[in-house]
Amino acid sequence: MIDVTYDVRTDAGGKDPDSHSRTLRRYHRKLWSKPLPDGRPFDLDERLHHRSELGAFWLASDAITHTYANWQRPLRLVSARDAMPAGRVTAFYDAGCTVGAYTVFPSLVKVGEKWARSINQSWGMHPRIRDRFDLTLECIRRLYAGQESPLSRAFLPYVDFFEIFGDFGGYVAHFLLQDLVTAGGDVRFFTDFADFTGDALPAASAQQYATYMDRSMAFIAARNARKQASAVQTFTGSSRSTRMGWASMPAGAG
Repeated sequence: MIDVTYDVRTDAGGKDPDSHSRTLRRYHRKLWSKPLPDGRPFDLDERLHHRSELGAFWLASDAITHTYANWQRPLRLVSARDAMPAGRVTAFYDAGCTVGAYTVFPSLVKVGEKWARSINQSWGMHPRIRDRFDLTLECIRRLYAGQESPLSRAFLPYVDFFEIFGDFGGYVAHFLLQDLVTAGGDVRFFTDFADFTGDALPAASAQQYATYMDRSMAFIAARNARKQASAVQTFTGSSRSTRMGWASMPAGAG
């Protein structure tokens, strides 16, 4: 079973839970070892490695909600964040240490003689993304739609991985991301979206940071509930599809 209240820092020894929490790795294996949307099996070993006729994929854990709690620059972000009431950012950070705030991406792919930059690195470093998963998910949506995005080049070495889910809806359903997508298949952004032309950081004002924080925490809570339900279905052998209907975020989250 999966404890969605478990703090993945607990068994990380003060290091990055993505690479050092055995519990987080075990949860990833349990959650993502399941049939693909077309019914083909997709099983992971304890190292989060898959090998079959589909191909060979090494998956790596990554946190998908970020508080910017430890950032000291830019000053406008620090000012917006520090304007929050005492304890709110800490609660946000703690929520981001539960399994609902984590996913996996493919890694360890060679392009010629060089290792490709991981998706984790690319969305963390890109100035138009700035560690925001809602913006990354929009890039993934555009990949499936055949449209350009700030991460188009970063995704190229990993196209085979995205193809196994069939389409954007299949990808969203497999990784239990329905609460970040509308009924029409559009991404629900954590702040107003300016088509990648504006500042990706939620730093325009304290209100913008608060909106970003509230929507992020609502997403984590909803995804934790969805993950717990998925784990129960797997444990009980339920035949209910994991491709659930689209869920909704709080009003105004679109």
